[in-house]
Amino acid sequence: MEHHTIPPFYNKDSKVLILGSFPSVASRSEGFYYAHPQNRFWPMLSQIYDEEIQDKKEFLRTHKIALFDVCASCSITGSSDATIKDVIPNDISKILNISPIELIILNGKTASNLFHKHMKEIKIETITLPSTSPANATVSLEELIQKYKIIKEFTK
Repeated sequence: MEHHTIPPFYNKDSKVLILGSFPSVASRSEGFYYAHPQNRFWPMLSQIYDEEIQDKKEFLRTHKIALFDVCASCSITGSSDATIKDVIPNDISKILNISPIELIILNGKTASNLFHKHMKEIKIETITLPSTSPANATVSLEELIQKYKIIKEFTK
């Protein structure tokens, strides 16, 4: 059983919450989200906002983006979402009580399936977008940028 050790990233101004499934081995090692060098999450956001990301946390703060994951703990092999089982979900109510979240983006099908199974009481608009993971090689960076640019509508 692996436990989520990265605290949620949010503040009182966060308007969009992006939920993944569970942090990768690289993210767990680094202690922050989307740390795998081939994950397209940060390059995608950089292009959406046409801004180089020097400090990830400052970038998220500036653009009112919160990050967390659906799973508080689970059984997982390496970083493979396909192997996730025995899920205990995170409690995202603290984020929702402090931040005026208007949209929850579910980063990939696994995050979406787990969210809809374990967090169905949440009544905030959600959308499922393609995973930014390098394992999702069928979706190009350009396609991710087109799909995720909806973020800008909520974070002005």
